[in-house]
This record gives sequence, structure tokens and C-alpha cells, in this order.
Amino acid sequence: MRIDCRGEELFLDKERAIYFPKQDLLAVSDLHLGKPAHFRKAGIQVPALVAQNDLQRLGLLIDKYQPETLLVNGDMFHHGLNSEIQEFASWRRKYQELNLLLVKGNHDRLKAADYASMRIGFYQDCYQSGPFSFIHDAEKCMESPHYPIGGHIHPGVSIVGKAKQRLRFPCFYFGEKYALMPAFSLFTGIYTIQPKLGDRVFAITTDAVIEV
Repeated sequence: MRIDCRGEELFLDKERAIYFPKQDLLAVSDLHLGKPAHFRKAGIQVPALVAQNDLQRLGLLIDKYQPETLLVNGDMFHHGLNSEIQEFASWRRKYQELNLLLVKGNHDRLKAADYASMRIGFYQDCYQSGPFSFIHDAEKCMESPHYPIGGHIHPGVSIVGKAKQRLRFPCFYFGEKYALMPAFSLFTGIYTIQPKLGDRVFAITTDAVIEV
């Protein structure tokens, strides 16, 4: 799905990412790498393939768009170091030339040396590119002269079908004051947003991104 936002063309990808061609930047949010391993450590059995599938999807997006920069808009890592973050470190070595940036979210608790070892540049509050300001919690940046793009809440939209069945989908949200990105990881919940008149919402289905 191609849209215009603040005078720039954006590509909304069904794999829960946005490509900004003018900046040659691919943005994702809420990877929560290490979350399945963190749950397993607590005795909750979550398949290890969850994290592997997310990294495979991310690699396919990089191969598709060939961006200069990959920006993770918060919650890249779910907690501390564990085996799945080591898997990411191995994955990172396949993309040595990729500029990888992180806007820190509430779950990003690694030490600066850990980010440096994986060649991740990080920003504590926000990252500005063109007319956009990437921040994990967009509501904290609404006074910015740039258009805030956030994540954090894992936005979704509820759609009522012809048989009155109600389905929920992750979504991209573009409001007057800020935008929200869907959680990239498939191992996350969905918070149903309540769009206002004039807001643009794009549901992410298995096959496509659809404006609703």
C-alpha cells in the first residue's frame, strides 16, 4: 500500500513495516526479541521458532527494499540478554553494511556496550528524519514540529463482517497529531484503537494492507 504522508510517499508493508524511499529507511516497531526465551525461563512453554520466524521476516524485508538504514522504533529487545538475542547477534553479522538504529522503548534494557557489540546505534528519546519524528510512545512527542510516528501499544482495528462476525487485525494508524506502527513480532497482543473522523487506518491481513 502506497500512501502520501506529510508530502512524502510511504510504503506500508503487510509484514508490519514502513519503507520511506526518500530517506531510504525501513522502519519497524516492537520486535520484542528474546521474549519467547524470557517466557520459557519463567516456565511458560513458547516455541523457539517464534523468534527465528521474526528474524527471517525481517531479513526478507531488508532483501526486498535494500534500505540504507533499518530503524527499530522501540522495544527491540524484550528484557535482558538471553539465547535468542545471541541468535540476533549472529543474524546481524549477515547485514554488516546495514545502518541499524534503535529508538529505545520501555523494554530496551541492555547496556550500551551490548548495543555497541551488535553495531546498533541508539537514541534515548526520538530520532528525526525528514518531516518525521520516530518515538516509541508517540503521545509524548505531540508538541514536536515533526510528525511523530510511534508504536508501543500494538495497534489493531476491529472490523464487522457481513454475518456480523467481528474480526481484529493489526493496523497502521495515521491521525492528525501522530501515527502508530503495528508490532512487528507475531508474538504480541493487539490493542483495539478507536479512530476518529478523518483518521486513516490500514488493516493488515494475511495477503494485503487494506484501508478501512
